[in-house]
Amino acid sequence: MKTVSSWHIGVSAEAFTAAQFARYGFEPLVQYGANQPEYDLIVAKGDKMLKISVKGSQDGGWGLTQSYKKNRDYHEAASEWLKVHGQKTIFCLVQFKNVNDDELPRMYLASPAEIVQALNNSRAGNGETVLREYHKWGDKAIAPGTVDKIPNEWRFTKERAEYMFNTYA
Repeated sequence: MKTVSSWHIGVSAEAFTAAQFARYGFEPLVQYGANQPEYDLIVAKGDKMLKISVKGSQDGGWGLTQSYKKNRDYHEAASEWLKVHGQKTIFCLVQFKNVNDDELPRMYLASPAEIVQALNNSRAGNGETVLREYHKWGDKAIAPGTVDKIPNEWRFTKERAEYMFNTYA
C-alpha cells in the first residue's frame, strides 16, 4: 500500500475495526465528528457495551505516550497515559505497513494495561513511547539485538474479541 495521509489511515482503521467486530456478531456503533472522547466506536452485544479506541499505522508502530514524556522517564509516561483510559476501553491496533491494497490490515486487540506492560518491557525493560509491531534494535541502541513485538495472543480473532468483551464490557 502506498503511503497516504494519517486521516485516510484513521478512517480506514476505524472502518476495518467496525467491520471485523460486525463479522464476529457484535453490533458496532460508530461516532463521527471532531473532538471525540477517549474512544472511536462502541461494540454491543445484548445489554453489554465496550468502548474501542482505534489506532491506525502505516509505519509499523503506534506512538502512544510521547505527549506524556515531558519531565518523565518512559515508565512514568506510560503510567500517566494509563491513568486517562477507562476500565471499559480497549484498543484496536491496525497496521497497514506492507499490506497490499487487496489484503486486510493486521489487527490487534489490547487493554490499556497490556499496552503499558508492553511499552515498559520494550528495549529490554528500558521502556519506550512507541508500541511496535516488530522491531529488532540495532547495535548502537540501548538494548542491542533485543526484539520487541506485539504478542501473538493480541491478534484480532473472534476468540480474542469475545475474551476482551467478556473481560472489559
